Amino acid sequence: MKWLDAGEIARLASHKDLVEALREGFRSAVETPVRHHHQTGSADLLLMPAWSKDWTGLKTVTVKPDNVEKGIPSIQGTYLLIDNSTGAPVALMDGGEITRRRTTAASALAADYLAREDASVLALFGAGALATHFVRAHAAVRPIRTVRIVNRNAEKAEAVAQELRAMGFDAAVSGAEDAARQADILTCATNATAPLFKGAWLKLGAHVDLVGAYRPTMREADADTVTRASVYVDTYEGAKAEAGDLIQAEAEGVWSFDRVKGDLAQLCTGAVKGRTSDSEVTLFKSSGTALEDLVAAVLVHLRSA
Repeated sequence: MKWLDAGEIARLASHKDLVEALREGFRSAVETPVRHHHQTGSADLLLMPAWSKDWTGLKTVTVKPDNVEKGIPSIQGTYLLIDNSTGAPVALMDGGEITRRRTTAASALAADYLAREDASVLALFGAGALATHFVRAHAAVRPIRTVRIVNRNAEKAEAVAQELRAMGFDAAVSGAEDAARQADILTCATNATAPLFKGAWLKLGAHVDLVGAYRPTMREADADTVTRASVYVDTYEGAKAEAGDLIQAEAEGVWSFDRVKGDLAQLCTGAVKGRTSDSEVTLFKSSGTALEDLVAAVLVHLRSA
């Protein structure tokens, strides 16, 4: 059984290639039970199995926010890939890099259906390990040139801006309102428990990409954002179980899950339409699905052979 580290995964799976692999993955038959979610002391433990006709995979992840204070990533994980023809494990991979790449590629895949074709300004709320991945993933499907970064730690935000400027982006640290008002695409990847921006700040035609708020008690967007937007999710089951932004909007009595326009599988198969006009406000809520991990792991494994 081979070991594939983060560097090898990055070399073998570009954001653009992963977007296309996920597009095919959401059109295929993959079993993805809702992930197991456990609290283990000060960390969250996530167990994410998935299987197709040919492959089975299991990702184990710990989410430990206070790791940031120690200078190490808050997300730690491994991915085990099994060949169904023999039942034997064939690869063990860095689960953190698989997670970073598949998460951001899934958001870019959704944006390919939901964001305006001319979207060039990205507002990025959060300056963690996913930050530059989101920019590169969205830039793989839309002409992103300008990035405005919002983060409570200004030094971390500036470090991300410097890294993005070195890649050729016009990147700068910004306040929440200025960033939200400019954004063609607004991406949130935080551990927030209260809204990070107001729905009233969004311009017509904006696309909102919500990736944090992985518990019902967490949220990154207010109810006004949810009610203004045409809402799509990665999976209905995951959203109903964990999407705090949507769960809380429903609890406030201003929105309900029967207003969800569709999920990623329906977008990828053409069962539902994405954006219908340049003025429409769209929203994609990502809860994460093991299908994405399996697709990414198979792509990396086959290319490493």
